[in-house]
Parts: sequence; structure tokens; C-alpha cells
Amino acid sequence: MLKFNTHFQRIKGLSLLLSIFVISFYTNANSDLDKLNLPKGFEITIFADNLDSPRQLAETDKGYVIAGSKKGNKIYALFDQDLDGYAEKRILIADNLQNPTGVTFYDGDLYFAEIDTIWIIKEIDNWLNSNSGSLPTKSIFMNNLPSETWHGFKYIDFGPDGNLYIPVGVPCNICIEPQTNDKRFAAIHKYVDGELVTVADGVRNSVGFDWHPVTKKMYFSDNGRDWLGDDSPDCELNVIDTEGSFYGYPFKHAKNVIDPEFGHLIPSIEKKFIDPIAELGPHVAPLGIAFYDEDIFPAKYKNSLFVALHGSWNRTKKSGYKLVFIQLDDEGNYVSQEDFITGWLSSESAWGRPVSPYIMSDGSMLLSDDKHNVVYRISYKG
Repeated sequence: MLKFNTHFQRIKGLSLLLSIFVISFYTNANSDLDKLNLPKGFEITIFADNLDSPRQLAETDKGYVIAGSKKGNKIYALFDQDLDGYAEKRILIADNLQNPTGVTFYDGDLYFAEIDTIWIIKEIDNWLNSNSGSLPTKSIFMNNLPSETWHGFKYIDFGPDGNLYIPVGVPCNICIEPQTNDKRFAAIHKYVDGELVTVADGVRNSVGFDWHPVTKKMYFSDNGRDWLGDDSPDCELNVIDTEGSFYGYPFKHAKNVIDPEFGHLIPSIEKKFIDPIAELGPHVAPLGIAFYDEDIFPAKYKNSLFVALHGSWNRTKKSGYKLVFIQLDDEGNYVSQEDFITGWLSSESAWGRPVSPYIMSDGSMLLSDDKHNVVYRISYKG
């Protein structure tokens, strides 16, 4: 009896220590939130923590949140079962993947992207609700994308036309040979009847796009080139008025920066150069963007968009590391931009890097952070 009691006490002690560790980890993750600054009336909390470099996010019809990963090799579904704003349930969906950053949900099916392959899992909600002990069956949706990893991380989504859109960045800082020899590079495409159709050309590296809720035009971020100094060129926010338009790379950057290596070729380029609708700052690394199309946030946010500035990596004084709000008018034209969340960067030290905002069906916004390894939830309390 004494031996049993001692064994029981040890188990109880271990359980208590584990509980303290979990509570401590969660408390530490939440304590960092005090460093973040948001507009009055907004609240930020931890939706999911202890993740592996979360990237693009997607929500299924049943409320599961799918999270891509930059450094990991797995895809998880996150679920807030008790509706308290924290996803206490985590379900492995797929593993043994290569940088599965891109995820999207469309017509009941889950799509996720590695560097060169996009997979599909049919009727993902049915599998998630089945509590099956084995991983769901995945099949190849397409596998004819470049395998280069430099600027190869994928961000994918379905457009209003029902086609899957896929960006392909250039495998370099500044170059012309890859896209000259292979039209898949330096462009955004849509996948139509088994073929890639270019919708935006001359795009260095887009890792985020979305469609205006009213005009249905596509807006996308683009990362500017490096090594032209701390303050040049600006990264970009662009809009597609005409499919197949040319956005300048590698000859021209931002609105008026002529490339010192390839700019002399501009007179020979028989294309109209499209300027960005907004310059976001040099080296700020804009990634995911999201239009706010719900009714919970104040009216000023309706049909305008959020852009995650992941942050510079080689600038003398760091820039970015924040979520900005881009105000548009009723026709979708640029009006202004302002900081929405700051505080990940302090005294040239960054403890977090925002990646991809996602508007949930309940009107809140999720935001992934691949440095702090969390997904935040932003809500409006008034």
C-alpha cells in the first residue's frame, strides 16, 4: 500500500509539473502581447502557440484553421473546440513535406503547396470530424512548378473565377536569365485546364494576394530587390487591372527606381510598365495581404486591406516587422496607409515577424508569426 501511494504521488507530482510548464509557456506567450500596440478598441490574443514557423492560414467550413509551415514538414489543423479564442486541439493532416507554406480551402477540399508540388485532400472536414487514426489520403493536384528554393515558398488561393492562383518568384536577387528561359519565373499564374496562365508578369517575389470584395480585382504584394542601399527601392502593393500586365522587374522597381544593371534595356522592352498603387517602404518584406470583408471591425476597415511586413534582413537599421492597414476608396484606389500593429521590433531587436493575416468567418482576424511560432487572434471590442 505504501509502494502504491508513493508511485501515485510521483505520478501526481509529474502531472503537476507538466501542468505548470504548460501554464508557464502559455503565460509567457501571452505576456509578449503587452509589447504590441493596436488601435483603440482592438484586442490581440494567442489563438495557437508552440507551432513550427506558421505561414499561410485557411479556415474550413467547420471552423478548423489550417496552418502552413516554412521550416517544418507537416501540416496541422487547429481547432477552438470550446470557442474561447484559443485552439486547444491540434490535428496532424500531412507530413514528410518540403516547406509546405501555402494552404487554401475551396469547395470542401484542402489544397497545400510545397516548393514544386500542390496537393489536394478531398472533403477535409469529413476526415477531421471522423477522428480517424490514420492520415487522410492526399493526391497531387499539380507538380509542374520550379524546384528552386530561393523565393520558392508558395502562397496559393482560389480567385473569384474558381481558378487556383500561384506565384513563382525569381531564384535570385536581380537577374534576367531565369524568366527569359522559363516564363514561369517572375510572375503570378492561374492554373486553368492543366496549364499555367500568366496574370501578372515582371513580379520579383510575391508572397501574398487577395481580391477586392466588390471590384473583384486582384491585389498583390511584391518584395523589392536588395543591395541598392538602405533606402531603395520600396517594396510594392500592386493591382491587376488587365491580366498579363507587366510590373517592371528586373528593369524598374517601385515607381521610379531604374535598375543599374538592367535599366538600360528599358527602351527595348515592348511592354507597358505598371506602377504599384502603393510603396510600402524599402526592404520591409511584405508577405500576406487580406481584405477585410466582414462587419465586426469599424466601418473604415470594410473593403480595405491589411499587409504583413515581415521585416528587413540586411538593412543597417531594421524596417518592417509590423502589420499595416491600407485604406482604399470605394473604387479600390489607394488613399493612405497606417500602422495597425507594431511592437515586434524594439531597439533593433525583433522577437516576432508577422506573415499572413486571415479574416475569419466570425469577423475576427488571425495573423501568423513564423519567428514567435504563434498565430494571433485580433478582435474588436469597441
